[in-house]
Amino acid sequence: MIIKPKIRGFICTNAHPVGCAENVHRQVEFVKQQGSVAGGPKNVLVVGCSTGYGLASRITAAFGSGAHTLGVCFEKEPTEKRTGTAGWYNTAAFHQEAENAGLQYHSINGDAFSDEIKQETIDYIKQNMGKIDLVVYSLASPKRKDPESGEVYSSTLKPVGQAYTTKTYHTDKDEVHDISLEPANDEEIANTVKVMGGEDWERWIKQLHDAGVLAEGCQTTAYTYIGKKLTWPIYGHATIGRAKEDLDRAAAALREQYSDIDLSAYVSSLKALVTQASSAIPVMPLYISLIYRVMKEEGTHEGCIEQIYRLFTEGLYQDNPTLDEAGRLYMNGYETNEKTQAKVEALWDQVTQDNFHELADYAGYHQDFLRLFGFGFDNVDYDADVNPKVNW
Repeated sequence: MIIKPKIRGFICTNAHPVGCAENVHRQVEFVKQQGSVAGGPKNVLVVGCSTGYGLASRITAAFGSGAHTLGVCFEKEPTEKRTGTAGWYNTAAFHQEAENAGLQYHSINGDAFSDEIKQETIDYIKQNMGKIDLVVYSLASPKRKDPESGEVYSSTLKPVGQAYTTKTYHTDKDEVHDISLEPANDEEIANTVKVMGGEDWERWIKQLHDAGVLAEGCQTTAYTYIGKKLTWPIYGHATIGRAKEDLDRAAAALREQYSDIDLSAYVSSLKALVTQASSAIPVMPLYISLIYRVMKEEGTHEGCIEQIYRLFTEGLYQDNPTLDEAGRLYMNGYETNEKTQAKVEALWDQVTQDNFHELADYAGYHQDFLRLFGFGFDNVDYDADVNPKVNW
């Protein structure tokens, strides 16, 4: 079939297998050009491995450290009439790149929140890997089924405490407008923490530890975004922020609970980027379009792979990494420093429907959005007839 992007709201409902392979290939080549990660991991589990920061983590571990990688994701397989998800094609492309490089790899497709997938993961590790020395937790999901009660929890994107009105950009309508969000109630806050907080990360580590498959000195990290003044009302001081605070709680609990294997557990604070998760959050398309412009002008802009390679070399595998006041690995200083934020705030105050495309780097935002799904690469022929059925 000839595959063109089908965009509805903040998601693209199809993906291009050749373009996704190009996306993965470019990240692999970046890591190869940087050189190996000194003292890097050898047996790595990435929970949420198929897109964004999770995919970049798997690529960095494999091609920066020669690691045997085990990835867990939840992706839709293609049929003759429908494309697979971008994560399906990304994973297929990663397998091919790893195969070509003689690296060991395996992927498990299923609900990472479930105990069944955790057990399947443990079985593979025991049979094929021995012990894991790095666990990356990079799940992004709007829902979670509690494996004990069977209850399904849904997250919400709302401020906490009071209603909030601000600017946002509607990508479908090409429109800058005000948006008003009512505050979350207690149940919505609790449910969001249940989905996006640290409980499942803790459950993964407990089951891996109980099975004896975590190495002495193992490291684990979960990813967060903290942001600053412009994004705090919908991020930091909001339902997502409460969930991210719970990640901090979980990291401290993990360090204390598994001191027997000298486990290092960190929350890693990363920069705002176009991902399938961030595209869904009010305010973020406008903020990211502005921060892209400022950081590109400053020469500090990074994509997922640049951020994660630096996380490995300057954070996880650095004797004295930079931590923030909460003890997180702090990788978003290029974005959140006062000078850069002052420039973004000045643009934010000025931006209107009339001058949006002049003041913001929406072209850069949109290109990154398309590339998430394998579109927008100048060396891919999007008029070519391609087979959507790509196997792992």
